[in-house]
Amino acid sequence: MRKNFGKKTWLFPCPVLIIATYNADGTADAMNAAWGGIYDTNQLMLCLSDDHATTKNILRTKAFTVSFADAAHVTEADYIGLVSGNSVPDKLDRAGLHTVRAEHVDAPVITEFPVAVECTLNHVNEDGIIVGDIVNVTADESVLGDKGGLDIGKARFISYNSAAHDYRVLGDKVGNAFSDGKKIK
Repeated sequence: MRKNFGKKTWLFPCPVLIIATYNADGTADAMNAAWGGIYDTNQLMLCLSDDHATTKNILRTKAFTVSFADAAHVTEADYIGLVSGNSVPDKLDRAGLHTVRAEHVDAPVITEFPVAVECTLNHVNEDGIIVGDIVNVTADESVLGDKGGLDIGKARFISYNSAAHDYRVLGDKVGNAFSDGKKIK
């Protein structure tokens, strides 16, 4: 038997995205956003309201980074989503997070998060969706696998569970894409 829940914005997994930009005074800003993902080949999309400091910064600088929050920094990731950069401009410092300038775009990379995607602004859709072109992806060596690629088990990325308002860890391998289905004849 199944239970009906009605209209819910449930999609699993829902990545915990940390969007980082530079403020007009050159200080780093970041926010937690669960509404984002792949837009097209080599593009990301973010659904951010106009009143966020981060949104204003993206429109001004035309650049941003997207990091994937991990289990080791769930408290910090949640904090920067709870507090507005408009009212708490030093929220990264308060969270104990550090930044370095991205190598390919004019935006900060938060060093505590193991993977960051460097993006330039492509356009903003008529409904406010921010579309960014992926310029580079950078990963800490601690989350690389034996063959040099990303090992999400090591990264321990977190996902937002909108059904229960909690965070969950991703990472267990359960199969091989574009391969396991071939077993069915």
